[in-house]
Amino acid sequence: MLYMLLIYDCERPEPGDPGFAEALARVNAFADECRRRGAFVYGHPLQGEHTATTVSVREGRTLITDGPYAETHEHLGGVYVFDCRDLDEALELAALCPMAETGSIEVRPVAGVPGLDHRRA
Repeated sequence: MLYMLLIYDCERPEPGDPGFAEALARVNAFADECRRRGAFVYGHPLQGEHTATTVSVREGRTLITDGPYAETHEHLGGVYVFDCRDLDEALELAALCPMAETGSIEVRPVAGVPGLDHRRA
């Protein structure tokens, strides 16, 4: 079963910042452990919320807004997709994620849609 881990409110150092090398090593060790378990499908950090653009369509009109749509104090910092045996394994991996120590990890099963292929044509 595929699970998406949504990483919220984790401050990550940028290259050159103090602690960057250590943070990168911890994240890479986490990803390596997930690969070792055969669960890792995909994972990447997102650029800052200031780079977001939100698109909505209302009554046939497209509205494009700079920034994230939701007014919230939380920000989405990155995602992982894992192929896990069950929710328990997904939760175990979420707890191992280094970003869980400073932020929070939302775990959601990915809904399968018959006929929807995730690959580009």
